[in-house]
Amino acid sequence: MELEPVVVMKDIIVLFPGVKALDSVSFELMPGEVHVLLGENGAGKSTLMKVLSGVNKIQTGQVFLQGNPVEFTSTKEAMDAGIAIVYQELNLIPHLTVAENIFLGREPMMNGIINWNIMFHNANEILQSLGVEIDAKTPLKSLSVAQKQMVEIAKSVSRDSKVLIMDEPTSSLTNKEITDLFRIIRAIKEKGVGIVYISHRFEEIKQIGDRATIMRDGRYIATVSVAEKSVDEMITMMVGRELKDMFPKQIVKIGDVVLEAKNFVTKDKLKGCSFQVRTGEILGIGGLMGSGRTELARAIVRADQIISGEVVVDGNAIKIGAPSDALAQGIGLLPEDRKYHGLILGMSVGENITLASLGKLLNYGLLNLKKGEQVGNEYVNKLNIKTPKLSQKVKLLSGGNQQKVVIAKWLLTDARVLIFDEPTRGIDVGAKVEIYKIMTNLAGKGMAVVMISSELPELIGMSDRIVVMCDGRITGELNREEATREKIMHYATGGQEI
Repeated sequence: MELEPVVVMKDIIVLFPGVKALDSVSFELMPGEVHVLLGENGAGKSTLMKVLSGVNKIQTGQVFLQGNPVEFTSTKEAMDAGIAIVYQELNLIPHLTVAENIFLGREPMMNGIINWNIMFHNANEILQSLGVEIDAKTPLKSLSVAQKQMVEIAKSVSRDSKVLIMDEPTSSLTNKEITDLFRIIRAIKEKGVGIVYISHRFEEIKQIGDRATIMRDGRYIATVSVAEKSVDEMITMMVGRELKDMFPKQIVKIGDVVLEAKNFVTKDKLKGCSFQVRTGEILGIGGLMGSGRTELARAIVRADQIISGEVVVDGNAIKIGAPSDALAQGIGLLPEDRKYHGLILGMSVGENITLASLGKLLNYGLLNLKKGEQVGNEYVNKLNIKTPKLSQKVKLLSGGNQQKVVIAKWLLTDARVLIFDEPTRGIDVGAKVEIYKIMTNLAGKGMAVVMISSELPELIGMSDRIVVMCDGRITGELNREEATREKIMHYATGGQEI
C-alpha cells in the first residue's frame, strides 16, 4: 500500500509589505522521511515553515495535513494538530524541570492538582524511548545546549506530533552531540513522523536527508533525492549559478609577524597556548567544540580573565586590560555569536557600522551625523551589504549581511589583526563565498587574519596555516600543503606530532 503524504502545500503565496515572500511554492512531506529545505538566506524556507506552523498567513494556496485541508490561525492550532517546530532559539523555561517543560500547559491532573509522580514517570518514559539519558526531575538550566534540544524534541514526541520541523538543529552542537541527535532523528522517523530539516551544512544533509526541496528568491526550484544529487549540483540549484570556486583563496606575500600570543593560561580552559600570525596570512584555528578556541580569542582581547599571557605586536609587548585596549592596538574580534556580542540588534545598520569608531566622527565634540552616513554608505557599498537603507534595523538583515556589518564595524577602526570566530556559522553558501572573498581581500592588503572554524573544508580551503587545539592546548600545526581532514582530526582528538 502506497503511503500518502502527511503534508501537502500547494501554490503558496505570502505577501509582506512591498515583498512577495513566497511565490506559488509547493511542498510535500512523507511520513517517516527527513525532507531537507535548502536555499540561501531569504529564499523563503522559514517563511514556508511558518505557514505550516501557524505563524504566517497565506494570501492564496492550500495546505493539507493527512489529506485534510487546514488553515491554522495560531501556533497553538498547529501544535494541537500535530505540527511541532524546534527553533535555533529553544522555546523552553530554564527554571523549570525537564518534565515541566515537556508537559507545560498539559500537566496530568488529579482532583485539580498536578500529579507529579505521573508527570515525572511519563517524561522519563519518553526520554528513555528516545535513548536520552536525562532525569526528568533535572532543572533545565543545568543542561547543555544539546540536552535542551533533546528536551524540545521529547516535548514534540509527547504531543504525538505528526510533523517535526528542525531549524539549524546542529549549529551549536559538538560532533558527538550531532551523532546523538541523528540517532534520535532516525528513531523518530521509525515512528512514522515526517521531519523537515533546515540546514546549510551539506555534510549533515548527505548523512540524514532523504529528499531535498530547493528554494530561491521565494520560489520553488526542485525536489531531488539527496542520495542522487551531488553537493555541487544542489548548490548550483540554490544560487542559480555554478560556484566554481567555493574557497576563493589567493596566495599573497606573507610578511613579518604582526601579532604573537604567548603562554595564555586561564582558570578553566587554556593551559599555555602560543601562536604567531603574519601580515597577509590567514591563520586557521581548528579543534572540536570545547577545545578552547573561542576562549583563546577572548583571552587575547581580555574579554575573559587570564592567569597569564602576553600579547606582542610588531615585536613589542603590549598591555591589554580590556577589549578597548586591544582595539586601540589594532586587534579586533568578530565574535562567534554575532547577534548577542557583535551587534546591537535594535540599532540601525549605520549605527552598528560606526559604533566602534565614534571618535572619528566627532567635530568639536559633537557627532557629525552627515559624516557617519557617508562612512556607513561607503562600507555598505564596499562589502555589498544588502539593506534597503542605512537606517534599516540590523536585526532585519539576513545572517550573512549581519556578519558583513560586523566586519564593516571593525574595518572602520583600522584594525591590523582581525580574529574571525566561526565567520560563516548559520549563513548560506552564497553568503559564505562573499565572506571568504572579503577575508582574502583583507589578507591581500596586508592585514593579518585569524579564522576559528569548526568546518574542516573551510579551514583547509581558506588557511595558509592551521593550528589545532585540544583540551586547552595547541596540539599541532599544519601548513596549507600538508593540511588534510585526517591530520586535523588527529591533533583535534589529542594526537601528538605525526
